[in-house]
Amino acid sequence: MGAYYDEIEIEDMAWDEEKRVYHYPCPCGDRFEISRRQLANYEDIAICPSCSLVIRVIFDPLDFEDEPPDDEGSGEEEEEKEEDDDSSDEDHFEDAMEKLSITDETPKVVSVAA
Repeated sequence: MGAYYDEIEIEDMAWDEEKRVYHYPCPCGDRFEISRRQLANYEDIAICPSCSLVIRVIFDPLDFEDEPPDDEGSGEEEEEKEEDDDSSDEDHFEDAMEKLSITDETPKVVSVAA
């Protein structure tokens, strides 16, 4: 797509918690919209639902790569779940570090039949 109305950085857009989209004012009076899921899928086009204008959103895709699927549930439940997931990841990392051993022994060769 080559004809954008404008290129807007994600930091200049506002987050709408109710609709769960980023939005930016459109000259027609409505607003351009793009969801976090679209951003996670490397989509960078925000559309205005009332007119034919589109904008290109400038953003870092890595900021949205761990985006959970869009659910109808509340954001608080997702945040609590994320906190639990983070702590379990840390526990696994700590367990791995406790079991890590570094030795000067040469590795053993294991033959596997095909």
